[in-house]
Amino acid sequence: MSGDRQSLYGMLPAELEALLAEGGAPRYRADQVLRAAYRGFAEEFAAIRQLPEELRGWLAERLELSPAREVRRVVSEDGLTTKLLLALGDGTLIETVLMQYPAARPGAHPRSTVCVSTQAGCAMGCVFCATGQMGFERNLKAAEIVAQVVHVARLLHERGQHVTNIVFMGMGEPLANYSETIRAVRVLTDPRCFGIGQRHITISTVGVIRGIDRLAGEGLQVGLAISLHAPNDALRRRLVPTAGPNSVSEIVAAAKRYFAATGRRVTFEYALVAGENDSDATAAELARLVRGTGAHVNLIPVNPTAGGFRRPSRQRVLAFERILREAGVNCTVRVEKGTEISAACGQLRTDAANGAVIALDEVREAVSGQAPAQPKRTASPAPSRSR
Repeated sequence: MSGDRQSLYGMLPAELEALLAEGGAPRYRADQVLRAAYRGFAEEFAAIRQLPEELRGWLAERLELSPAREVRRVVSEDGLTTKLLLALGDGTLIETVLMQYPAARPGAHPRSTVCVSTQAGCAMGCVFCATGQMGFERNLKAAEIVAQVVHVARLLHERGQHVTNIVFMGMGEPLANYSETIRAVRVLTDPRCFGIGQRHITISTVGVIRGIDRLAGEGLQVGLAISLHAPNDALRRRLVPTAGPNSVSEIVAAAKRYFAATGRRVTFEYALVAGENDSDATAAELARLVRGTGAHVNLIPVNPTAGGFRRPSRQRVLAFERILREAGVNCTVRVEKGTEISAACGQLRTDAANGAVIALDEVREAVSGQAPAQPKRTASPAPSRSR
């Protein structure tokens, strides 16, 4: 954002109406502005021709339509996963991923999920995550989170498609940036703004207990995914160094409270790391921990990282899954998408920092508003995985 202008993407309709009232504009002008921004993908107020010229100029002095600038795009070989490196107004680089799944029936739209970042970098320190390895830079504003979705929605609109789901699973810990994350959710779900259904949004957390409890009281119907990764505290602290001494029991208790308050089933994300947390005994311990909670376990074979972690064999993954299922635990193995393009959070930006993907002049071009780098299909290695 530039100067003292506020971004439209961070405003709720009532706030925009209040601003317009200061300028003597009627309420319906707010709807015209919001439709142009979220349905017409206007990038400047001068392009909103429904507004009087004087009002367009008045708004431009006070607000900005702050789109993220695309620096690099990589597309998976099957064309269903698109990873974007985006530059924000101050040059901060973040990642956003579009994951698509074929339509259930001929003629229907594909399921198109946008994975957004809430921070640049991350302070949680998960040892197998590229974002955790890069450290924390800053929180994103709600407008910068929303701008990621709008950018992908514009891309899909050009294909005659639309965003169907949003997951807060990119760079950063959403509940460590609580206020801006929730404001972004409210903008994205408001029918006068982006208008996606609350049940089509999932927020992922590494286990910020206070944030989980606050989220349960927001009156939202969003999904919650908690990165568990281990059934006991000693093992979890090895994988998530910031975890507290009783984090496992606290997470399970918080998940139960969330379910009781919202009626929404919680998902436990479990990154399977070869030789660390993938044994039969660990699977049995996990089954005892989560059985009867009503939670779903999502098993995620880890991507190789700079820390030297390896994914288990397919046989080992299926054996782990079988133990959970036989114990009555609802679980699935995540369908991998974009592994060959380093689609897990932190990987594209890490490559950028290492000079393997992007040159500095491309960042400058993106921030200055010049043409973004051309889309590129690649088969770059996958040095890490997402949370």
